[in-house]
Amino acid sequence: MAKQDRPLGRRSLLSGAAAVAGGAAVSTALPASAQAAPRPAAASAAATAVDTATTPDYITVQPSDPRFPDLVRGINQRWVADPDYVRLVTTTAQAVRAVQDAVAAGKRLTVRSGGHCYEDFVFNKDVQVVIDMSGMTRVYYDEGRNAFAVEGGASNLQIYETLYKLYGVTLPAGSCASVGAGGHISGGGYGLLSRLHGLTVDHLYGVEVVTVDRNGTAKAVVATRDSGDERLRDLWWAHTGGGGGNFGLITRYWLRSPGATGTDPTKLLPKPPSEVFVHATAFPWKDMTEASFTRLLQNWGTWHEQNSAPDSKYNSLFGLLKLNQKASANSEIVLLTQMDATVPNAQALLDDYLAAVSAGVGVTRRAMTQRAGEHAAMPQFAKPRTLPWYIATDYLSGGNPTLYGKYKSAYARKGFSAHQIKAMYKHLTRTDYSNGDALLQVDSYGCRINSVKPGDTAVPQRDSVLKLQYQTYWTNPADEAKHLAWIREFYKDVYAETGGVPVPNEINDGCYVNYPDKDLGDAAWNTSSTAWNSLYYKDNYARLQKAKATWDPKNIFRHAQSVRLP
Repeated sequence: MAKQDRPLGRRSLLSGAAAVAGGAAVSTALPASAQAAPRPAAASAAATAVDTATTPDYITVQPSDPRFPDLVRGINQRWVADPDYVRLVTTTAQAVRAVQDAVAAGKRLTVRSGGHCYEDFVFNKDVQVVIDMSGMTRVYYDEGRNAFAVEGGASNLQIYETLYKLYGVTLPAGSCASVGAGGHISGGGYGLLSRLHGLTVDHLYGVEVVTVDRNGTAKAVVATRDSGDERLRDLWWAHTGGGGGNFGLITRYWLRSPGATGTDPTKLLPKPPSEVFVHATAFPWKDMTEASFTRLLQNWGTWHEQNSAPDSKYNSLFGLLKLNQKASANSEIVLLTQMDATVPNAQALLDDYLAAVSAGVGVTRRAMTQRAGEHAAMPQFAKPRTLPWYIATDYLSGGNPTLYGKYKSAYARKGFSAHQIKAMYKHLTRTDYSNGDALLQVDSYGCRINSVKPGDTAVPQRDSVLKLQYQTYWTNPADEAKHLAWIREFYKDVYAETGGVPVPNEINDGCYVNYPDKDLGDAAWNTSSTAWNSLYYKDNYARLQKAKATWDPKNIFRHAQSVRLP
């Protein structure tokens, strides 16, 4: 998720409530006494009611409580709810009880993990109960399942710190520190290590979910990739990219890489590089012509087409090309790069990459002196610097919970068409719209991500080499209309050849469910014949609907773009 100018590397009060990046997926975990228990027998892994008779009380926050305003909004200040109450849970049993209470009372519920949902899937006018996961943030090695357990409210940075400092391993998850596991993992989860280690869901072993059956009974269910029961396996699979807020309240995940053997926890998940290069450079907009902009975008696309195979010598390199809107004479296009500094000839590889991206652009690169999306100015990285991996990860995190924002996404299987580049230049240089907090970020993708088949997880986009995120931010709610108009017109123009949205073809490959965009379902902005669910899920949608019918037959967990019952 995009963040802006948050002081880097610290944890906020609610960072443990990490993001529901694709909707209202939730998470909770078992009481401490049960967390290291032996693995339950196969028969007990199916849906089992949790005894709530002796469950400790959860915390209920009413509108009169001074905490209420903090608990009814997320990072995006566009979305504020007015529920009857907020429940904060700390155990799986409490989560079951909270869901059961809401269902029994006929109240519409949503779940907050970290609050990073881009749309109003959690905080909206219809919600009557918000179940908040802020109290469920544990990350630990579960001997019983021989996997790492991550509670749904744990933040990315909490996960990284525990896994790396205690065990020397990590997950290839997102860079935003406060994004939460609940929604991030269920939507797929990618970050700066994904070209090297795949998506986060490629390492998902199991999930614990509070579901509601046809009788309205809430139960805690454990499903793993080893589940012999097809229904349970479908539930596990649905959480490998199906998105949040679709099937139940996620209390915790278990992570173990496929093929990992033995019981040594230091060998169950990927190891990050011990040191990485961090480099930030900028192309001044004042020196950029349409021809130089076109060459830069062509270079970026061509380089990724040529260097995104699973075993590429560049699979540890992740670049972020930040095409900031030309809002002033000081505006910049920024290139931010992280790469494993320990691979053979690392410096030469990095130099060659920078030369290839800059070739023929005709603009002298300089230090990054302006904020770009979630990253503050980084002039100290004008020359590549070597940092320990965790320090770099902490430094590159951030967020600003005071902004209003709108986002759109796309996958790209290859470099952009001439029409797409022309449209990008047009809207980034428009003189009737000036916003230093508007940009198109084009991320590196591919490599090990594309070593997994489209149907092995719920994430179907497995041959793209670039991932795009359109972003705009503002601080005055009265300005919303002009900012929405710009990003909507921008996006529709870029994909005018395919009905205003990135319909899968030789270049495009749909949209990312963790960057939800309700406009995809609006005929005013999507004039193609491809529905929003096909843009997110492609051919995997039917299996997601099957899981929905099995595990949420009453459609308790729903939002504007939740998986529909078949």
